[in-house]
Order: sequence, then structure tokens, then C-alpha cells
Amino acid sequence: MQNQVRVRFAPSPTGHLHIGGLRTAFFNWLFARHHNGVFLLRVEDTDLERSRQEYVDSQLASLAWAGLVPDEPIVIQSQRFAEHTAVLQKLLEQGKAYRCYCPAKAVSSDGQFIKYEKSCRLQTNNQDQARPYVIRFAIPDGLEKVEWQDHIRGNVSVSSDELDDFIIARSDGRPVYNFVVVLDDIFMRITHVIRAEDHISNTPKQILLYQACNAPLPEFAHVPLILGSSGAPLSKRDAATSVAEYKDGGYLPEALLNYLVRLGWSHGDQEIFSVQEMIQHFSLEHVGKKGAIFDQHKLDWLNSVYLKQKTDQELLDYTMVNVLPEITQQLRVWSSEQQLLLVKLYKERVKTIKELALEMIALHSQPAHYNSEDIAKWTNAQTITYLTNLEQTLEALPTFEVHMVSEAIGELCKKLALKLPMIAQPVRLALVGKASSPGIFELLSIVGKRESCERIRIFIRFLSQ
Repeated sequence: MQNQVRVRFAPSPTGHLHIGGLRTAFFNWLFARHHNGVFLLRVEDTDLERSRQEYVDSQLASLAWAGLVPDEPIVIQSQRFAEHTAVLQKLLEQGKAYRCYCPAKAVSSDGQFIKYEKSCRLQTNNQDQARPYVIRFAIPDGLEKVEWQDHIRGNVSVSSDELDDFIIARSDGRPVYNFVVVLDDIFMRITHVIRAEDHISNTPKQILLYQACNAPLPEFAHVPLILGSSGAPLSKRDAATSVAEYKDGGYLPEALLNYLVRLGWSHGDQEIFSVQEMIQHFSLEHVGKKGAIFDQHKLDWLNSVYLKQKTDQELLDYTMVNVLPEITQQLRVWSSEQQLLLVKLYKERVKTIKELALEMIALHSQPAHYNSEDIAKWTNAQTITYLTNLEQTLEALPTFEVHMVSEAIGELCKKLALKLPMIAQPVRLALVGKASSPGIFELLSIVGKRESCERIRIFIRFLSQ
């Protein structure tokens, strides 16, 4: 391993950052931190037709949300066009590249690989720059294979029969992906290229370009893809794929990162890791070769674990900043103390912060409707009598603290010879419109006497219709 590890994550701004990209970025970040190295970012925006500034902004925001901040200024690939073309010219002068005037149809058919027969390379007087041409890399004569030792795949060897004099600059003069990636990695002094396995096919070409530029080769590691339940690459049919969707959905960044790092990497049977533990234990040798199946239920569980570890104030602050900035306005009737009590009450029951916020918002207002199945299950001819007695009992309480509410309802159940659910479930319906909620005593206390009694009266009128 070289003196200082330098790794990079290099997204193309043609869409929002997806979770597979976030995992790759995190693997790079962990590898750098484990080796006291440097984590870098490069925006690969040379696809002019598809690149958008909005995607640059979105991807950088997602990485910042996850805490993956580069250690040096971000490199913008399109801003290095002059450097790229200068190297192109140098390779042409050295005979390591040449101009090709052959029409595209002569070298491809229906998207299938047809080996280029070096027609233009064999013509020594082929220098008519007025005609349209591409620039091709001249594969060294006598080359039998290209091989490298991959940190995840082991020894990988590609026969020269699978390679031809590939294009490194288009007819409009723009260098292509494989060429500029190598030049920028050299410029950024990248020591380890950690990326998704779908880049394996690019690696032989890039190794040849490193050698042509007389630059040291980085070490490679190709990470397996994240798969859906069918075993195919993850798609929107399986789960949300954008990091922004998980952020907006109320997933905590540390929970999502913990989940993603375990998709392909392991350290014994441990499931939950602090960031420091991941940094301490991470190694590429413990990344598997097979794709990992994405499990939404496991992510939900893990997020709920992290959510419970947060303080009530942290959750409320996070909600206002990252999930529902308008929640303060939507809960304006409640004091900050009431809001924090509800966070404490609901965070034990929910999987995401958005779910927590929506439960609080739903409780804030009189239910717009009542769940019909819960009505059928938990109400009968006597329910109106029970609730009327309860409303009068609650109205008479001098204070509305949890223990007072609990004692009052307990006494009423004894008086009416009722089991608690026969009153508690209808009260839940009255307060939130459904028979599932946190503890009813705590809920009544937080909502307050006036509002609780009013909702019970409204529910009685509904049942009386």
C-alpha cells in the first residue's frame, strides 16, 4: 500500500444520487478513514446532453446529509477540458493514438462488439484533419492480456481478443469517459479505485491508458451491486432508489449508512455499528463478491433502533430541518413541551421520523374520519353510555396529569364492571380516529382536558347518528 491512501467518489450528474452510489461513496470514505487517508469528490459532468446543475446540487446535498464531505476541493471534470486535450495531442504525437475516419457502421452492429480492424492505424499518410474523425487508442502490439489483482475479485485477466483500438475522443473533439477518468485520477493522485462491479469492463482499457501515460496504476476494487428481491439489480419496483427519497421519508443518515455497509460487508455477526466501529473494522477483503439483496423491513427495523436512541429534542429538531420544516406551524396550538412529550410517546412505535411527524400532525386536529373496522370491533350499544360517563369523569378532574387520568379511568372501569379496552379503544377512536395509538393515559394528558373532552363529545354524537 502506498504512503497515503487517496480515494474518490465520482458521480455523473445525470440524476439524483441513488443508494448504490451512496454505498460506494461510503466504502471509499471508510477505507480512507481506516487508513488515515484522503476522501475526494469529482463531478463527472462531461456528458453535456444529460448533465444538469440541479443533479449536481442534489447529489452533493445527499452526500453532505450523510456526512461524506471531501477532504479537498471538489474537482469538476468539465473544467479540465484543456488538460484532457493536451494529453490527447501528446498521445497522437507519440503514436500511442491515431485519427480514425472510418464510419461508425463499419465498427458496430446492433450494439454488439465488432473488433475494429485498425484500418486507419495502418495508413501512415492518414492525416486529413478536414474530414470528421475520432481518436483511437493504439493497443500495444504483441499484447496478450490485461490483468490486475482486484481487492474483491482476486486476479482478473482479460484477453486482448476482447479488446480493440477503442475510441478516446469523439468526432466533436470531446474526450470519452474512459480517457478522462484516467487523466483525472492521475491528476488527483488516486491510489485506490473503489467502484461498482459494472465498471470491471472499463478497467482493462483504463490500465492501458495509465501505462501509455507512464503513470502508476491505482489498486482496484469492484463492489457487487445491490439487488432486489428477484435477484436483479435494485429498481424502483423493489424500493426507493434515490438517497433524497430516504432523507425525505424520515430515515436517519447513520441508520441508512449502517444498513448499506452491511450489504456486502461483514464483521462477524455484528449488525449495528457506530461510525467509529465501522472505520476501525472496515476492509475491502471482507466485502463479498456476490450481490446483496435489499431488505426494506430490515432497514425499517434498523432505523427504528437509531431513532429510539435520539433524544426527543434531537428528533424534533431533525424533523424541522430535514423532514417537515412546516411541522412547527402545523402543531402551533401545542407548546414545545407538549410536542416533546408526544415525540417521546410516539418514537417507541414508529419506524421513521416522517411517520412520527405525521402521527403528531394527525393527533393535532380532530379526526376527519373514524376507521370503520375499528368502529365495528370496539363499539356497541353501551359505548355511548360508557363514553358519556368518562367525559363527565374527566371534566371533573382538578388536574389532568397522567396519574390522575389513569386513576379516574381505572375507578370508572370498576364502577361499570368493564375491562379497560372497552373504554380505552373507543377513546383512541375519539382522539385519533383509529384504535391504535400510544398509551391512552399519556395521550389524554398531553392533548389536554378541554380538547380531549371535546373530541369524546364529538365521537358520541357520531355514534348517536
